[in-house]
Amino acid sequence: MKFTAFERQTQGTGASRRLRNTGKTPGIVYGGNAAPQAIELDHNALWQAIQKEAFHSSVLEMELGGQVTKVVLRDVQYHPYKPQVLHVDFQRVDENTRLRKKVPLHFVNADNSPAVKADKCLINHVVTELEIECLATQLPDFIEVDLGNLHKGQSLHANDLKLAAGIKIVTHGKPNPTIATVVEPVEEVVTAPTAAAADDKKGKKGKK
Repeated sequence: MKFTAFERQTQGTGASRRLRNTGKTPGIVYGGNAAPQAIELDHNALWQAIQKEAFHSSVLEMELGGQVTKVVLRDVQYHPYKPQVLHVDFQRVDENTRLRKKVPLHFVNADNSPAVKADKCLINHVVTELEIECLATQLPDFIEVDLGNLHKGQSLHANDLKLAAGIKIVTHGKPNPTIATVVEPVEEVVTAPTAAAADDKKGKKGKK
């Protein structure tokens, strides 16, 4: 994805507030061999971009001052209740940049799994994204999770995922975190009225 940014001349809380009032969003880009640089972006264009999953998880092309730089989105600050982006951070990357980034999981083939198709179970998505470590050039837009072989009573774990060479899952101390689990359907049991309850009802009618 490609987006356009502009060099920001003024900084500070007051300057950022005035910038937002003109329909712009302040930001910063850092990393690489260049110094951090204050930038501004058109808010409406930015708002449309951040609705797209790939804007958060892939390498982006930022056009700034007539030059295109590869970056990744590092942070977004939102207004507490307005549909407004207050600030954005980007990191410059190149083919040698090794980074950690959260990427979304795309679950496929659940309806074709024996757990769902034969046993009428449900598949619970325990997590919807994973943090990975890789070179910027290897960063995937998403990780596909194939649920097609899940059976009743089974779970899918991080080690079951098929990842490209060089991509490592960051587990934060959990050796093999669960990605999805099969949940058996809950059957409602309708209990027939007991003989004692039926006699009790008859007794109450007789008293009337």
